[in-house]
Amino acid sequence: MGWRILADLLVVLHLAFAAFVVFGGFLAWKWRWAAFAHLPALAWGFWVETSGQICPLTPLEIHLRHLAGEAGYRGGFLNHYVLSILYPPWLTPPDQWVLAAVLLAINVVAYGALLRPHRRLRHKVP
Repeated sequence: MGWRILADLLVVLHLAFAAFVVFGGFLAWKWRWAAFAHLPALAWGFWVETSGQICPLTPLEIHLRHLAGEAGYRGGFLNHYVLSILYPPWLTPPDQWVLAAVLLAINVVAYGALLRPHRRLRHKVP
């Protein structure tokens, strides 16, 4: 039972990390220091999407599920709903490139808006 709980918690952590990769740039609007954590996470997420590699959290989760006596992603709320978000069955390499482009576009908007007020301040200084 303990291995299954760890595997489920890892899926939640994985989903939270994926959400941070996509939307973490917006956290920097409130907390500027968040950019120092987000930019490496964004680079990692982009690399994983475009290289065809998988995040190391995935094999770790599968290993924990095997230790729990499970096979694959069967059963449970987290398995059914959260995993299908992280690993949709339709995902192909071209789809991953599209997702990577969307990821970059979202973060260009986030960081572009974050940096815009600083440009206005520079113009006001004599």
